[in-house]
Order: sequence, then structure tokens, then C-alpha cells
Amino acid sequence: MEMQKTIDDIVTWLATKVKETGVEGLVVGVSGGLDSAVVAHLIQRAMPDASLGVMMPLNTKEQDMVHANKVIKSCGIQGLTVDLSETHQLMFKQIKDEIKDEFNESHGQLADANLRARLRMSTLYTIATNYNYLVVGTDNASEYFTGYFTKYGDGGVDIQPIIDFTKAEVREMATVLGVPDEVVQKKPSADLWVGQTDEDEMGTTYDKIDAYIQGEEIPEKDKEIIEKMHKKSMHKRVPLPKYHRKKLF
Repeated sequence: MEMQKTIDDIVTWLATKVKETGVEGLVVGVSGGLDSAVVAHLIQRAMPDASLGVMMPLNTKEQDMVHANKVIKSCGIQGLTVDLSETHQLMFKQIKDEIKDEFNESHGQLADANLRARLRMSTLYTIATNYNYLVVGTDNASEYFTGYFTKYGDGGVDIQPIIDFTKAEVREMATVLGVPDEVVQKKPSADLWVGQTDEDEMGTTYDKIDAYIQGEEIPEKDKEIIEKMHKKSMHKRVPLPKYHRKKLF
């Protein structure tokens, strides 16, 4: 009952933001994962006739696309697919060819992953501009605290409806909203490369991160990983540094 009230409050907040900003609707990228599924359900409830879920496969696993389509159907949102595989391949190759011998292979996987996230962001904003919609983010509290998002990628959005909620809370929200069970239970992945999972990449679990940000005791090893991630990603959560000739704003 308490989670249902929270959902209702978020839906009201989303509808209010649409009205305040003078836009006509809301758009979210739907990956087939938990967070985007929850946001898709939320924006459809807030704007039943003006909400859009965009699927952006980029050499994506077939199962993830199946899950993404199930999310679209489960919430009744309008769906759109833009395959970015060829665009990404061409762009990344051009960059590597230009850099040539100076291309750093040890950083290549991360550069590739961030380019994927930023191509998806650019796609969402192009679509949002066309429809006069706001781009809605999918980051949760655990990802935001650790900086587990791409700056100007999945972090590049207009509004963030679930950023105050832990992964466990988002999962509970999904159950109440009617997100397909296989999406609720699947291993979290940002679809950044083949076989990638969030928890393997981070070296800790969402349960441990949730517990830490709620002030609970966790193993020292996990605490060190989380605190290091938080410190290293501080630049993602603070305003850009500015040189001021004079104070204009």
C-alpha cells in the first residue's frame, strides 16, 4: 500500500513537470532492464496518450530485445525502435582510424561503452525534440551514489523520477506496477558489451550498495569498493567547474 502511494506521487510529479515545462509528453529509452521498465510504466501512467518508449539495440542480445518489447506491451506505451549498431560501428571505427597508433587499447572497451551510451542519449534527445517531449532518466539511488552511469550518456536527461530509490525499492516498485517477472528477476546490465553485467563490472552487489547508502553495516571489502567509486565519480554529481571573468550568474 505504501509503495502504491509512492508510485501515485511519482506519476503526479511527472505530469506536473510536463505542465510546468510546457512540453507535450515524455520519452524514455527502454533496454529490457528493470529500471527502464519501471520508468516506462510510470511515464505511461502520467501521460497515457503522450509517452514514448524507445528501444535502441546496439549489437544487443536477442533476449534483451524480447524483454524490451514485453515491457512496451505490459505498460501499453507507444514503442519505437532505432537500431544504432551500424551507426556505432562506423563512428567508433572512424575515431580509431583517425587516432591510429595512439589508440589506447586498454581504454578501448570503456571508450566504446561510453560512446554507446552517448549515442543513445543523442537519439533520445533528437526524438524528444521532434515530439516536444522531456527525456526521462532511469538512474536509481545506488547507481547515482556510485557514479555507475555515463556522463552525458544515460546521465544526460531532463528529469530523474527514481533517483531517490534503491535498487531493491525499484524492484518492489516494478512488482506493483506489473513489470514482467523475467525483467524484474534478470541480472542488471547496461548492455555496454557482450556478457556485461553491472555487478561483475562494479565488483560488488546492488544489495551491498543499497545497504551502505541506508547506513547499514557491510563487509569492509565492499565498503572500500563503494567509497572508491563514490569518490572517483564525484565530478558526475557536481556542477561543471567555471572560470568567471565576472559574476553574470
